[in-house]
Amino acid sequence: MSAAIREVAEVYLGPGEFRFATCPTRLRTILGSCVAITLWHPQRKIGGMCHFMLPSRVRCSTALNGLYADEAIELFVRQARAHRTEPEEYQLKLFGGGEMFPELQRHVAFSDVARLNVNAALEMAALYRLDLIAQDMGSTGYRSIVFDLCNGDVWVRHQPIRTLN
Repeated sequence: MSAAIREVAEVYLGPGEFRFATCPTRLRTILGSCVAITLWHPQRKIGGMCHFMLPSRVRCSTALNGLYADEAIELFVRQARAHRTEPEEYQLKLFGGGEMFPELQRHVAFSDVARLNVNAALEMAALYRLDLIAQDMGSTGYRSIVFDLCNGDVWVRHQPIRTLN
C-alpha cells in the first residue's frame, strides 16, 4: 500500500558541461554570469541541460564544446535528432546571466559577460526556432538550478548581490 520509491539519478553540471538524459534524472548546476539552457520533450520525457560560459569562439577544432552558447545549442540539436525527435518539439527554459561584480562597472571599463551570455541564449533560441516557455536571467548574483526530466520542472533559487551605495 505504500507508494513505490523511485530511484532518481542526480547529475551535477560544472561550467562547460552538457548532459542529455531520460527520466528519472535530475540535472543540477550553479550559475553566476553563465547561462543554463534546458530542453525537455514532454511526450518522451527526455532532454538535457548545458552550463555555458561564453557566447561563442573562433572554431579551432571540429569538436563541439559546451562552454559556448552556439556550440551547446548544436549539441542539443544533434542529441534531439539522435533520439529521433526534432528540436522544435522541445520546451526551452533559460536561466542565469547574473552580473557578479556590479560595483566594478562604475569604476572599471570591461566587457559585461553576463549580458553577452543572456543575449546569446536568446539569439540561439530564435535562430533555432525553439519554444521558449520560461526564463529567469539577468539581475545580479547566482542561481541554483534543478531540472527534473520526469516532468520538465525547473527549480530556481536566486541569490542577488547586495551592493553598497
